[in-house]
Amino acid sequence: MRTLWIALLLLFSGAKPSEGAGVFTIVNECKTTIWPGIIPGDSFNGGGFALKQGQSVVFKAPVGWSGRIWGRTGCNFDRNGNGSCQTGRCGSSLKCSGSGETPATLAEFTLTALNFYDVSLVDGFNLPVVVTPVNAQGGNCSSAGCDGDLRRTCPSELAVRVDRETVACRSACDVFDTDQYCCRGVFGNAATCQPTYYSKTFKTACPAAYSYAYDDPSSIFTCSQADYIVTFCSNRKNRVCSYHDNRLTCSGTEGGASARKWLMATVLGLWGLLPLVLL
Repeated sequence: MRTLWIALLLLFSGAKPSEGAGVFTIVNECKTTIWPGIIPGDSFNGGGFALKQGQSVVFKAPVGWSGRIWGRTGCNFDRNGNGSCQTGRCGSSLKCSGSGETPATLAEFTLTALNFYDVSLVDGFNLPVVVTPVNAQGGNCSSAGCDGDLRRTCPSELAVRVDRETVACRSACDVFDTDQYCCRGVFGNAATCQPTYYSKTFKTACPAAYSYAYDDPSSIFTCSQADYIVTFCSNRKNRVCSYHDNRLTCSGTEGGASARKWLMATVLGLWGLLPLVLL
């Protein structure tokens, strides 16, 4: 459904798929190490890597890139990059060449002259994800994603547990496999496939994300020639920053004093003079 909607928006906007590129900053604000997966990942360290708590990494996407980013949790890889994960795994490899195993929260992008992006819970949830555009030339450019952590409120019948801890939340379609929850058959259109108790629970945790296949088209966002900060275990209200090309850029600012305050806090935090915070 999202692919069709993006295609229609491209048609009416006149955007050319060959146009558009951007810088991606991937940030881990989770309390543990995560292993982002990215496809296609040729320009993103081969599609997979470890990211420790508090770390960030910057990549330049190729012109016209269209793909997805998600987080893997509970992974254990050997020195050759072989292993497994509790959630989001893409086979047994650190470097992802295919989609992650459901349930997984997906950040999806199509970079054209007008960029399209969304966060999707259609295939389930494993980590809070927020997509924040910066350095944009125009467009709506709102933050997409989560304000809460669905693992804390996941209905028991959807919960994926490891040692009694909920590590992910499956979709109702995946669990019950009915036409109503999967938006197929007589429910295969926007008029008949309506929100359910389960999709509403998803929407509460991530109000600016797709909660089911025919969710409100406002769950797709557009932005012109932007860079993107993809933050795990954050929420849309938190300020996030990226530093590349000798320039610090923060969300919700024009740079300037707020960016300088963030940089000073970072330096002092590294010196151990005060906790690292985003002011």
